[in-house]
Amino acid sequence: MPRTVLFIFGTRPEAIKLAPLIRHLSSFPDRYSVRICVTAQHRRLLDQVLAAFEIVPDYDLDIMTPRQTLAQSTSRIIAALEPVLDAAHPGVAIVQGDTTTTFCGALAAFYRRVPVAHVEAGLRTGDLEQPFPEELNRVLTSRIAALHFAPTQRAADNLAREHVPGRVVVTGNTGIDAVLYIRDRLEASDADAHSGSAPTLPSDTQGQRIVLVTAHRRESFGPGFERICRAIASIADRGDVRVIYPVHPNPNVQDPVNRWLASHPHVTLIEPLEYVPFVDLMRRATIILTDSGGIQEEGPSLGKPILVLREKTERPEAVEAGTVKLVGTDPDRIVQEAAALLDNPAEVERMSRIHNPYGDGHASERIESALRDFLESPGTPGGASPP
Repeated sequence: MPRTVLFIFGTRPEAIKLAPLIRHLSSFPDRYSVRICVTAQHRRLLDQVLAAFEIVPDYDLDIMTPRQTLAQSTSRIIAALEPVLDAAHPGVAIVQGDTTTTFCGALAAFYRRVPVAHVEAGLRTGDLEQPFPEELNRVLTSRIAALHFAPTQRAADNLAREHVPGRVVVTGNTGIDAVLYIRDRLEASDADAHSGSAPTLPSDTQGQRIVLVTAHRRESFGPGFERICRAIASIADRGDVRVIYPVHPNPNVQDPVNRWLASHPHVTLIEPLEYVPFVDLMRRATIILTDSGGIQEEGPSLGKPILVLREKTERPEAVEAGTVKLVGTDPDRIVQEAAALLDNPAEVERMSRIHNPYGDGHASERIESALRDFLESPGTPGGASPP
């Protein structure tokens, strides 16, 4: 009889990284009854990914409210998940990453004595302030989970040092599965790549290289974002590049970005893109400046050098491999490192050829195998026992 597997997620990054696993488990209807619960922590951005991967939630909590605080969203998510867990009776609940939904999903399942499987487990910066609150979310989720899918050996080693309960399996990152799936779709059909939902670029970009920017991290709000925007303006001043920046809807991002960049002739500010055209835009970029964790993993799979606009990263494997460079929010450092790439095509080529340390596109298969063993084991544990 199929075992019910309940996916709980709420943001665009979670959806991207769980979509390949949802699709893979759904191809075994004799083994798994897949149920999907979305909190809609990020409503519009989440819906874009659901549409791209043709995923229809079984439960849509739609908890997002304007300017909600972390405490408000946390309490609302946990309360809303209780009846979902009662109705679904899952054999395991799967959460991903480090969002508020991740932690709340794990905690709500723990309260119902449902085993928790954590996709992308073991990432750490060692600093609860960076990223905030994500570092705490993933640390707490690790104390709850019964099954940890670590993307790299380093992540697994982090969990071993913390003596977490449950089983740890190194799988690679499902985000690579997702981006390679979309890349292959784009390469197979130019119609998909330019289907009308792709960004419309200015007519004067001929001869200009694309610098793609994404930045929205909470810990950079305020002075950090001012510094990032100053650096982007300086890079755009070169005149030989076109900066394209899909701007996050958060007012803490919108306000400084519009003030510094909206009138710059070589900067194009656009709405956040759906996932397929965003992957297409990454493919066309020369370099990418980002504070996103997922793009640190995805960009190298597309052969793109990444400059990380953060002081610390929970993904040091990419820094050590040389696929990304950590540049922080210092404007001079950002401009200097961008120029080093833009003025030296050989360095761009070198970074684009480095092996991606985050996986080969088969993480979902490894997760399914470990999940099957876990569910079929006699006396499957439920993780840490409630007090």
